[in-house]
Amino acid sequence: MASLKTRPTDQDVTAFLDAVEHPRRREEGHVLRALMERVTEQPAVMWGSTMVGFGSSPYTNTLGTHEWFNVGFSPRKSALTIYGIHNGYETDNPLLTELGQHTAGKGCGYVKRLNDIDIKVLQRLISDAWKASNT
Repeated sequence: MASLKTRPTDQDVTAFLDAVEHPRRREEGHVLRALMERVTEQPAVMWGSTMVGFGSSPYTNTLGTHEWFNVGFSPRKSALTIYGIHNGYETDNPLLTELGQHTAGKGCGYVKRLNDIDIKVLQRLISDAWKASNT
């Protein structure tokens, strides 16, 4: 059986974020890190080479059961990917309509610019996701 490739690493989160090429995306990465650390009261941990995660829980997929971060993000070139704020296929969360300009994926949201969304709503979504994953 194949193993899950995305796992926690010892890579330095600050060094990763400082190395993000685009200045705005780099700054947004630091903002998201601070926000998620404040909400979760957990340190940021690199998962694989491009994802910053907080906490972890067992996750089952076609490869078996593995640990996966509860909430996290990746400052990708095309958009910030924010993991954990969408609950699988649920899209009827009223907070999502209040979030602002974003698109949804299974279990994550994509944001072109942090300025396009309501940070207080994002904080609530992260908090709700964190609480749900730790009950």
